[in-house]
Amino acid sequence: MTVLKNLHQELSRFRLRLVAAALFVLFCFGLLVARLLFLQVAQHDTLLERAESNRISVVPIVPNRGLIVDRNGVVLASNYSAYTLEITPSKVADLEETIDQLAGVIDIQPRDRRRFKRLMEESKNFESLPIRTKLTDTEVAKFAAQRFRFPGVDIKARLFRSYPMGEVGSHMLGYIGRINQAEKKAMDDWPEEDVSNYRGTEYIGKLGLEQAYERELHGQTGFEEMETSAGGRAIRRLRNRPPTPGNTLHLSIDIKLQALVEKLYGDRRGALVAIDPRNGEVLAFVSKPSFDPNLFVDGIDADSWRDLNENIDKPLLNRALRGTYPPGSTFKPYMAMAALNTGKRSPSLVIQDNLTYSFGGRTFGSAEGDRAGPKDMRLAIVTSSNVYFYSLANEMGVDMIHDQLEPFGFGRKTEIDLLGEVTGDLPSTEWKKKKFRRPEQQKWFAGETISLGIGQGYNNFTMLQLATAMSTLSTGGQRYRPRLVREIEDVVRHTEHRTASDALEPLALRRNDVEVIRNAMHDVTLEGTSRAVFAGAPYASGGKTGTAQAIGLRAGQTYSSIKADERKRDHSLYIAFAPYDSPRIALALIVENAGFGSTSAAPIARRVFDYVLEGLYPSEEDIAKTQLGQTTAPIGTPRRAVDVPLPGQMNVPGVAASAASAASSASSAGPNAGPEPAASGAPAASAASSVPAANAVTQPARPASSSLRSAPAPTRPTATPALPPSAQRGASRPTPGASP
Repeated sequence: MTVLKNLHQELSRFRLRLVAAALFVLFCFGLLVARLLFLQVAQHDTLLERAESNRISVVPIVPNRGLIVDRNGVVLASNYSAYTLEITPSKVADLEETIDQLAGVIDIQPRDRRRFKRLMEESKNFESLPIRTKLTDTEVAKFAAQRFRFPGVDIKARLFRSYPMGEVGSHMLGYIGRINQAEKKAMDDWPEEDVSNYRGTEYIGKLGLEQAYERELHGQTGFEEMETSAGGRAIRRLRNRPPTPGNTLHLSIDIKLQALVEKLYGDRRGALVAIDPRNGEVLAFVSKPSFDPNLFVDGIDADSWRDLNENIDKPLLNRALRGTYPPGSTFKPYMAMAALNTGKRSPSLVIQDNLTYSFGGRTFGSAEGDRAGPKDMRLAIVTSSNVYFYSLANEMGVDMIHDQLEPFGFGRKTEIDLLGEVTGDLPSTEWKKKKFRRPEQQKWFAGETISLGIGQGYNNFTMLQLATAMSTLSTGGQRYRPRLVREIEDVVRHTEHRTASDALEPLALRRNDVEVIRNAMHDVTLEGTSRAVFAGAPYASGGKTGTAQAIGLRAGQTYSSIKADERKRDHSLYIAFAPYDSPRIALALIVENAGFGSTSAAPIARRVFDYVLEGLYPSEEDIAKTQLGQTTAPIGTPRRAVDVPLPGQMNVPGVAASAASAASSASSAGPNAGPEPAASGAPAASAASSVPAANAVTQPARPASSSLRSAPAPTRPTATPALPPSAQRGASRPTPGASP
């Protein structure tokens, strides 16, 4: 059967299909053209930048961290380069197996594995982490020969922080540590410029001056633009901006004096702060016991961290800045100053001291050995009369005491250039309402005021506050914010910016009133509680001893019953200034649980004054006896301070030559302005020079991948808790407000 087709209809269908196919092809071609226009025109700049980024690698160059030097140019913190063996976990298939194989080539200790594991927990998988630091040349060569066996493992040059003086001044200097996750999160709130400056940086100041002056010490990060191949290999450098090294901090501290004081403390606990009252510069800032910040440089191991953190003596606690103590009888000169300033008492008013003071059915006692009799203000300070100041506190009241003494710096931060300072406790009725939560604890009782007069009760202050107050009183009301850094040196421009302490508004103290207190404190060194310590001193000074209770006594409990426990014994304190006519140094110190202020604290102050004013360094015999609290005036033949080597230079050949070489290059390191102790003959070093040969460290150019290795900072230990008020103390315990 023949089928007839409609040729016209078939042709029409064919044409329709042809047109549809052509339209589809045109549509697809139109899409392609549109996409090309979008990529080539609209996205041109973005894609060009992306292509360039694939071709060009921008590598940050971390700057050299700035040096820290003392007032004589002695290097306290510097840098040195070393090789580290590092692993990038994301590039390693079997991490444990790789480490085991590496241990067959390079010595890897269990502590290295523990540190690496801790760093992994705090970092991201793609970060390069050290498994071994400070490789020797032999170890570098051994690994290089077998490098092909370990993908994801490499040797890098790193810059490490060095603290040549070891434990000396560690609380003041602080240390650096690896940036942890909390700090990285905090950086998100920084300005973009600051965030960019920390690209490639893995370490940051954790404590002390390293933390407080982080921005000055860090420097400006540089960069290199490198053209790379498809495989990521660097072909050539297109351009670069070198990093700017961090600035050098010139401290007001005399590190030889600092080391002497720490040596005089021996194994005892305590703190000392010495200030130049003419400008607020801190000459010594001591907290004992201390720690070696070098332990944190390449990551502290778990055993060392546990030893420090669990040590009953709390070596990580900065006692000068965060340790609060009752001032004891060192508070009495300020009470007398407040009485004169308010007109509550005249210097000639005589109070009969019968060694006991009764108030509210309680009897407040005096120190053992105190003498009864009539006493005016001068004699009350010289003999450290408790009864005189018990009655004075009752007459003034807690709020007047607070208002008069707060301007001296008690109960508020001194604003020193360190972070973490505590305010201490200068009580008032309002203070107690804020201090306690329960209503029955918020009420101020009149009996609580009595013990305030002798520096007990709720009074708790830091040695920094006591030293600042002593500085203010010795100058008749001149006040400064204490400062550890006296100058900041720009090592690129070779300019120095002086950071002199800010002068505060002077206190409105009458000159005659101030002289009454100063004369009384001078007589303390002539006929009072520190007369034996300052016997034969070639200069005149003023001072006041103090003995403060470490714990409160329950009713019926005697002091002899707790004296056997060394940590429950009284604290030994001393405040002083010298020379008398024109003070160049004011200080406050405490020796914890060491008894009377005249037997432990005052002898240390005498030797500090001898060093600063006379350039004398105590004999080894004298130092050994002072460490045991068995000296008064110096014994043996003192040495010239300039002849005594710095810590770490003892019996090291070639040190003198190294020191002389360093001194010759220090023309711009140490400023000449300001007070210079007579013993300022320590070897100097310029900002870029190395430390003496005994602790030779250099500051090489830091490679692009360099950074500093250390452990995360520990939580700053809390200050010594406030001691209970003497309202809880029984009259059977002789109150140690007086300090024989």
